[in-house]
Amino acid sequence: MVLVLLTACVGVGCVKGEGGSEGVEDIDFRQEMRQFVIEISQYAKQHHAGFVVIPQNGAELVTLDGESDGALADDYLTAIDAHGQESLFYGYDADDLPTPAAESDYMKAYLDRAKAAGKVILVTDYCFTTSKVADSYTKNAENGFVSFAANSRGLDSIPPTPAMHENAASIANLADIKNFLYLINPADYPTKDEFIAAVCATNYDAVIMDAFFEDGTVLFADDTEQLRKKANGGRRLVIAYMSIGEAEDYRFYWQPSWNEHKPDWLDKENPSWEGNYKVRYWKASWKSIIYGNENAYLDRILASNFDGVYLDIIDAFEYFE
Repeated sequence: MVLVLLTACVGVGCVKGEGGSEGVEDIDFRQEMRQFVIEISQYAKQHHAGFVVIPQNGAELVTLDGESDGALADDYLTAIDAHGQESLFYGYDADDLPTPAAESDYMKAYLDRAKAAGKVILVTDYCFTTSKVADSYTKNAENGFVSFAANSRGLDSIPPTPAMHENAASIANLADIKNFLYLINPADYPTKDEFIAAVCATNYDAVIMDAFFEDGTVLFADDTEQLRKKANGGRRLVIAYMSIGEAEDYRFYWQPSWNEHKPDWLDKENPSWEGNYKVRYWKASWKSIIYGNENAYLDRILASNFDGVYLDIIDAFEYFE
């Protein structure tokens, strides 16, 4: 009987609140996330031709039924330009440890479907031992994936070795990249100028970074133009990180009053990441924080002339299911 009730709860969608379940709503949490990404993509591409949209994790969304052999979610795939995946071969259980084969195979089955549909696959593995870094790059290349071996889970440092498949090409399309740098925490750089200089000293074809410096200062269009220049003279894509499945209390949009009086979209704090809160991402009030007005997150990214956006916490549907 308990199993039947749990199955029914997942099927129609349970909304959990601070005191546990706050009732059942007729919500397809996966489709709501697909729709959110589609809306973000349509809005961004209307304002910035060629703007790329890349969801990270939650690869199950590429099929309508969530099964790796299911019918493709065509509208969703049309909206995205690539798919990001963490810990495909290293870092699933802990940094510098191989991801269990069963987990790799599970994720890869969905990524292969997206790749076959023409999407670039960007993999971030977490490893630092030289042999494991080499193995990560080899395995990803064998699968036709572009990868980055992050030597820090905090994504706060540039690896000391040159970019894999380093080249002097000027990159105009995401499909042309041979490598990328994932660097979203600039805390180790005292100033914005020093951070920009460190990135400009590399030859990565694309860089995924926060749109804001450590002190909350936004990266302006002049900054992103500097960041596009590789050290060898080529040009790269500069892509902004944006979490849409959780709210972060250090972001420009956070209101201290929310600690006492929660808006309708705000849910529990993530126990693994202090200051990060689950959100009811299907709520219009949350979406208005993300896009659609000059003060919204995506609109600030567009104003800074980034080449695309890297969407995190796409797998937020798992929390509500």
